Amino acid sequence: MNTKLHAVTDANGRPLSFFITAGQVSDYTGAAALLDELPKAKWMLADRGYDADWFRDALEQKGIKPCIPGRKSRSLPVTYDKRRYKRRNRIEIMFGRLKDWRRVATRYDRCPTVYFSALALAATVLFWL
Repeated sequence: MNTKLHAVTDANGRPLSFFITAGQVSDYTGAAALLDELPKAKWMLADRGYDADWFRDALEQKGIKPCIPGRKSRSLPVTYDKRRYKRRNRIEIMFGRLKDWRRVATRYDRCPTVYFSALALAATVLFWL
């Protein structure tokens, strides 16, 4: 019943694609799954869970500059644009608005497919209609 939701959004915080993983799975799994779904963009904003050298390299190969703070356990600190990173709150606002739908927030559905369809319906109504 514990899941993580990974999302790709546009610059305005509207969701473009989702991926669901089990709660105990690392964020790297969601990052690898959504890597091909990324649209053309100049920057990628993500939290510390997505900080990996292979992910940064993959983003740069696609022509996207990563704006991801380094993990606390990194031996060499990673530089990132702190001013640009403050815009990540739009992503958190998107997750908060999705959780306004009770069915999405409490996850009544046991089947991941049914939960994902409820999530897609909520995202469509909230952000695209």
